[in-house]
Amino acid sequence: MRDGRERTPEKERTPDKQARRIAEFIAPLRVKPGAKVNLSEDFDPAHKAGIKDKAAGQELLAVGVELLADYQRRLAAQGTHGVLVCLQALDAGGKDGTIRHVMSGVNPQGVHVTNFRVPSAEELGHDYLWRYACRLPRRGEIGIFNRSHYEEVLVVRVHPELLSRQRVPGADEAGKAVWRRRFREINDWERYLADNGFRVVKLFLNLSKEEQRTRFLRRIDVPERNWKFSAADARERTFWDAYQSAFSEMLSATSTPWAPWYVVPADRKWFARICAAAVLADTLIGLDPRYPEIHDKSRRELAREKILLEAEAPEGSAPDPYAAKLAKQSKGSKQPKGSKKTKGSKKTKRRQR
Repeated sequence: MRDGRERTPEKERTPDKQARRIAEFIAPLRVKPGAKVNLSEDFDPAHKAGIKDKAAGQELLAVGVELLADYQRRLAAQGTHGVLVCLQALDAGGKDGTIRHVMSGVNPQGVHVTNFRVPSAEELGHDYLWRYACRLPRRGEIGIFNRSHYEEVLVVRVHPELLSRQRVPGADEAGKAVWRRRFREINDWERYLADNGFRVVKLFLNLSKEEQRTRFLRRIDVPERNWKFSAADARERTFWDAYQSAFSEMLSATSTPWAPWYVVPADRKWFARICAAAVLADTLIGLDPRYPEIHDKSRRELAREKILLEAEAPEGSAPDPYAAKLAKQSKGSKQPKGSKKTKGSKKTKRRQR
């Protein structure tokens, strides 16, 4: 994906070069497995990778959305792999907008979004990963968790009283050991998914405290946005430092070779959306889904059906309108430049005189 400072020549927009550009673009966002992360020092929420402005960003996002639409069709047709996207952020981090814009071009039948709220009584009666496992995507689908199983090592850690509601034996006395154990369990679960053909894409939208304050105020000032604001969201700001510490340890402990974390600068919504589209595109390119090939027997059946359908063409119509359209386009593209003067070119000459 380009950085927005200059246009990429058409001849350079080959699939391989495009894939390399995307990989280079997202490399600084990736948390290296085994790295010790200090979120406030290692990642800048306002970073924009040299992209000039929002207008240039919109152009890049459009390219990413188009690419995703193409690969999502292939993923659904092949039906071999599934993709799970985990979105984590503090309140007002831009999760909903990221989903809405990045997935705007894909077939909604192949994408499922799950918003995880406070666990129900039934969910609390199971292990803490149960409700997430119930909503995993099928093969050929993209599943998006708006908040994910990582809430179990974030919100539950910042608010330890929630842990007692889960009735985990010995958890109250385990101290930090319970979080180390959950990191291991989550890593093992994600590896199990990866081994079975389900790629896990993890995006943390990194928002600054000041930008969150500004967005909260906008929700209060704009009547149409009042419904998005909750006093509970504002109260959570008092736990800002505790969350930053929990995020840092989570990123350090659970960014793995099979399911790495990407820390997305989220102070500029448009840039966050470009990053999310690039990470997801890189994942799908890596899976390289293909349309299924049909066998000779099926090809012969298609040929027979085509003959029958062509025979039904009304008098004066092309037997196969689509094939006729393609042939016309192909003929037009092969026509030498300047071989035929158009009406438009004559008008242009008259204006020039």
